[in-house]
Amino acid sequence: MSAITPLADQPLAGKTAVVTGSSRGVGADTALLLAAQGADVVVNYRQKAPRANKVVTKIEEAGGHAVAVGADLTDPADVRTMMRTAVDTFGSLDVLVLNASGGMEADLGEDYALRLNRDAQLDALRAGTELMTEGGRVVFVTSHQAHFIRDVETMPQYEQVALSKRAGEDALVAEIPALTERGISLVIVSGDMIEGTVTATLLNRAQPGALEARREAAGRLYSVAEFAAEVAAAATADVPTGHVELVGGAGDFLAGQQKS
Repeated sequence: MSAITPLADQPLAGKTAVVTGSSRGVGADTALLLAAQGADVVVNYRQKAPRANKVVTKIEEAGGHAVAVGADLTDPADVRTMMRTAVDTFGSLDVLVLNASGGMEADLGEDYALRLNRDAQLDALRAGTELMTEGGRVVFVTSHQAHFIRDVETMPQYEQVALSKRAGEDALVAEIPALTERGISLVIVSGDMIEGTVTATLLNRAQPGALEARREAAGRLYSVAEFAAEVAAAATADVPTGHVELVGGAGDFLAGQQKS
């Protein structure tokens, strides 16, 4: 299902987009799609510079403009350098896609999920929107497992991540009044489990058969490319601030998995 479509073939011509966590997966495909809509793109990575540079090369080969910027979202100084690079390189910051998330890593501390999925998202929003002018848009990327965590159970291995992502969503939504005063909008894109993502792979490894079970319950699961198209479309969609776009399987998700 897709309620969001771009307003025009090149609605982002002359605009600049920052996409967090865009060296691979949904973030990388989103960066490519935003560039195809005319945006200059900051491709963010934490450690995988070669992957990010490949995304930049693809954008440039297609006639677009992009730069790879390494930044750990849990480091406020890194985040501000990345946002400033967008403005210094391309002249503005008009779209901020908060795609990066995590928390299933075992070696980054017990509080890493909350630091990344709540604290870092809020910090990135504030750092980015400080440089935005009227008409800017923030797109927050989440999952049904997180968005509906208060109503719908998820796998035990993912619960803390889901709770932290929902806390991040709530923190961003609380910023809407201040953003609205400055003419900046926030749109949330929530997806079911996405085929081929790192999270889906880790969850299926932790609970073998989980991906297949969710696929059967929903009828089908979106691919990385399909979900990225929804995220990229949200950057220019004619929807009100605070809009939540539910991508794939939400009705079944709620009807079939309500907590007792």
